[in-house]
Amino acid sequence: MAELLIFIGWLIDLYIWIIIIQAVLSWLVAFNVVNMRNQIVYVVGNALYRLTEPVCGRIRRILPAMGGIDFSPLVAIIALLFIKNVVVLGWLMGPVRSF
Repeated sequence: MAELLIFIGWLIDLYIWIIIIQAVLSWLVAFNVVNMRNQIVYVVGNALYRLTEPVCGRIRRILPAMGGIDFSPLVAIIALLFIKNVVVLGWLMGPVRSF
């Protein structure tokens, strides 16, 4: 069971990195550093968007408009870190005893 929880924690870390890479790529596209007409950039950007949109899209619908700034990746990362540290690793470590 411990190996499964460690694997789930690793998957959460991987998804956090995917969210970070997608956010950075969206900034690079917005500031015209990279061009979406490039086939490689388009394929990578589309794959990252499809991987992150199920989570970030739901958060984006809940968050109020912030003047063009998208805070959904930040909220998703914080939620994933909470799930990893409290739920997954907390279950792995067992109950904490206080004296």
